[in-house]
Amino acid sequence: MNYAFITGASKGIGRAIAIELAQRKNNLLLTARSEDLLKGLAADIQREYEVTVQFKACDLTDPEVPAQLAEWCKSNKYDVNILVNNAGFGLWGTFGELPVEGQLEMMNLNMNALVALTHHFLPILSNSKPSYIMNVASLASFLAIPHFSIYAATKAFVLSFSRSLRFDVAKKGVAVSCLCPGATESEFLQRAGMEAVGDKAKGVYMSAETVAKIAVNGMMRGKA
Repeated sequence: MNYAFITGASKGIGRAIAIELAQRKNNLLLTARSEDLLKGLAADIQREYEVTVQFKACDLTDPEVPAQLAEWCKSNKYDVNILVNNAGFGLWGTFGELPVEGQLEMMNLNMNALVALTHHFLPILSNSKPSYIMNVASLASFLAIPHFSIYAATKAFVLSFSRSLRFDVAKKGVAVSCLCPGATESEFLQRAGMEAVGDKAKGVYMSAETVAKIAVNGMMRGKA
């Protein structure tokens, strides 16, 4: 039985991707920090779409967690054929004014955790062909953005890494896609401290559900 493993699955784009994959009858493994939100989402998806859903609450900024999650899948014989690296956050403000601790935490989650998860899950994915990796970056990947410098840099890393990884793992039967959404309706802006900026962009927002549908369609077609 194959599973899609999704990080940051309790809210926003991650939640929408989980539902989109469930609609296509994919079994799910969900992770995020909030056990209560994961429990509720898992129950809703299982009731609505009749797929198997397992979840594990964790903090991906802990460097030991990616290996623990891979071991959780192996020990329970969860055959993962889709990995969605969605967990991440942003902080809005000038580099010198934002606390360095928060910026380093953002770098750790947006880059280090993503790389570690990909490395630990690659052997599992290689045994479940065809398989897919979707790394969630941002439109900010292509831009240098004042007040958003570290976030934009982390997402530029995700895009560059994904493009290179795509060639590295192609012969293993693993297709790598990188999602670069623009302004999306989610809780991201609140955590980033961007409510005022977000209000000005409401006219161009996409729903998380629309982003998820585009993302999964592209991934399944093997688009980069």
